[in-house]
Amino acid sequence: MADNKKVDRDEQDGSNAGTAEPPAGWTPTATATKKATTFRWIAAVLWALAIIGEAVGIFWLLRQRVFVGEDGTLVRDPDTGLLQEQGVTAQFPQWAFISLLVLLVVIAALSITGSVLWKKANRLDPARKSDTVRFFVQNQLGAIIAVVAFLPLIILIFLNKDMDKGQKTTAGIVGIALAALAVVLGIDFNPSSVEQYTADQSAVIQLLGQDEVVWVDGGAVYHVCDQVSAIQTGSEIRTGTTAEAVEAGKIRLTLQFASELRACDLAVPENADEITEALRAIQAGQVDTLLPAPVWADPADAPIQVEEAPAE
Repeated sequence: MADNKKVDRDEQDGSNAGTAEPPAGWTPTATATKKATTFRWIAAVLWALAIIGEAVGIFWLLRQRVFVGEDGTLVRDPDTGLLQEQGVTAQFPQWAFISLLVLLVVIAALSITGSVLWKKANRLDPARKSDTVRFFVQNQLGAIIAVVAFLPLIILIFLNKDMDKGQKTTAGIVGIALAALAVVLGIDFNPSSVEQYTADQSAVIQLLGQDEVVWVDGGAVYHVCDQVSAIQTGSEIRTGTTAEAVEAGKIRLTLQFASELRACDLAVPENADEITEALRAIQAGQVDTLLPAPVWADPADAPIQVEEAPAE
């Protein structure tokens, strides 16, 4: 990989060396977009089934009751003048109680599985963090759905007058525990963004002269050199763009790029530590962080020349 990363300056003069136009910004591959769409549709179906299950619990299961003491005597309520059967009590049947517990587990499984798929889709095709509302909703939708799928049902469990104290306590605790689990697993604590992927892509282009990285099937990062020990795992070493690396499940550029550049006998910018810290902040979600331009000891070491955009 070291041989194909530097611009061949013997075939170019000094005025146009390495001036290839970089991509305007990171975009997912067509395959990644298709995968993300599929994951989102499956997640939507699973979430719909979870909410349907909740409706079954609310409108059918919680309304089940059996009457004990149906041979009671009729008496007249002096306040209303209506007849009522004295000695008859309504109870929540045991089969309905067990079915309710099973239903809560099923709702949790559907909600959590949908959230896992939804987060995979967001890794492949993220939103822009600058689009604040969409970014929040898209990345935290799994937690929102979990609340919708559990909260009304849990409230109505505690308000049910036919359950005895033991049934209500057990069902309530199980419901709250499963709801909490589904909400936590539905939250994306470090969501990817177009800005993060664009920053990684920009760093790669400025360091290597082109959008080309390497990775292996294991791990979550991609690399700038194919000679480093991190990818000498026996797995096939794959090469492609940063978008193709994301499609393969690699969500960021390694922060060890300086040592990797040395391993492939490529020039290392003098401000490599500053670039590393900026990428660390951006990958952690601080996308407004300035990504420094590489500073080269010898300007001829720059693999690409990128002009500063004119001030607005």
